[in-house]
Amino acid sequence: MISFEEFEKMDLRIAEIKKVEDIEGADKLYKITIDLGGQIKHIVAGIKQAYPKEELIGKQIVIVNNLQPIKLKGVESQGMLLAADGPILLTTDKRAKAGSKVH
Repeated sequence: MISFEEFEKMDLRIAEIKKVEDIEGADKLYKITIDLGGQIKHIVAGIKQAYPKEELIGKQIVIVNNLQPIKLKGVESQGMLLAADGPILLTTDKRAKAGSKVH
């Protein structure tokens, strides 16, 4: 288990998907450009087999914003989207301001 203090260190934010690109040589990964209310980031996510690119554009998702960047298939990922097994993206039921903090 983690403590509440450890959980509070996670910076969960609402992000809007702006662009989705294939990654050469990756069957499951997309490079996703997200907007966090004026701050643009790229994340790499293994959701390619569950979602066509066109379906993702404009979706609001929940991301972990303060992860240390990591390279996957040569592409830097600057966060992590949240998804349930499937994968099923965690999205908002109403529009929220991009960059809004998730409490």
